[in-house]
Amino acid sequence: MPETPDTPARLDLKKDSGLTIRWQDGRESFYPIEHLRRLSPSADMRELRRAMDSNPLTVLPAGGGASPTLVATDAELVGNYAIRITFSDGHSSGIYTWAYLRRIDPAMGDHDRAPGDEGPAHDNPLGLGGRR
Repeated sequence: MPETPDTPARLDLKKDSGLTIRWQDGRESFYPIEHLRRLSPSADMRELRRAMDSNPLTVLPAGGGASPTLVATDAELVGNYAIRITFSDGHSSGIYTWAYLRRIDPAMGDHDRAPGDEGPAHDNPLGLGGRR
């Protein structure tokens, strides 16, 4: 991995609690499992966050897991730029880049919205307006 501040020096995933990253610049970040799941960068989660912002009565999708406690069940590196985490509710489509993880670090502020949520909707990826 190229050594930049946004590159991890060490990763430690505790499946029942969270991901700890020691960055090349010496800073350490801890991401609780629930935080990672809520701010998943996947397209379906971005759309769900947008829907919830515009309508607080949005019906949440049913979880796929039988366990009431959310845990990470698996993780894999994606090239040298990201990690993909599989959660006990079945969600596995989020690819967390190192830069994205730096931006959603819980210690760096309140994150109700994920970076990228303000972009165009998934059904209008170019932002050209409604369907004709």
